[in-house]
Amino acid sequence: MVILTGKLIIEFLENLEQHIRQMRESLDIEKIEELIEIINNSENIFIMGAGRSGFVAKSFAMRLMHLGYSVYVVGETVTPKIKKQDLLIAISGSGETTSVLNIAMKAKSIVGSKIAVLTSNKNSSLAKLSDVVVLLKGKVKTEKDDKIARLAPLGTMFELTSMIFLDALVAELLSLRGLDEENLRERHAILE
Repeated sequence: MVILTGKLIIEFLENLEQHIRQMRESLDIEKIEELIEIINNSENIFIMGAGRSGFVAKSFAMRLMHLGYSVYVVGETVTPKIKKQDLLIAISGSGETTSVLNIAMKAKSIVGSKIAVLTSNKNSSLAKLSDVVVLLKGKVKTEKDDKIARLAPLGTMFELTSMIFLDALVAELLSLRGLDEENLRERHAILE
């Protein structure tokens, strides 16, 4: 029988709390305002990420749909063609994830759409390609930090802080659009 002490659970939560605090303190409000502006001025919003960042992307897409935006998840069979007046939001801690980078390059070079990225790497290929870069501090899977890796392996901290940041962004968008939870409930799925 395994006896749990809860020590690592508490240590993980304390570490996450520290990362959230660091993210909050390092946020560039001007970049967030640019992101909000580009979201509000786009005809359609396409969202993507690979792996667990892809799950975060889908969660954000769902909330944008609840807010009334025309939003699609890249790679789904019902996702239409991206156009120049559309926005691609890419989530990649390293900013070098091959599939995400290739799709962003295609959207930018072939179609000329706007690109926004959430990343921990301001010097990444994806950041250099993007119109708006929101930098979220946090260990990504390519960094070596034995203390964090023991508690939160690979890109866990980036993925969690991305999810938390995007939920905070949803709260801001909710307020800016003059909506409330009841408005979101009207668009919530009933075929579950």
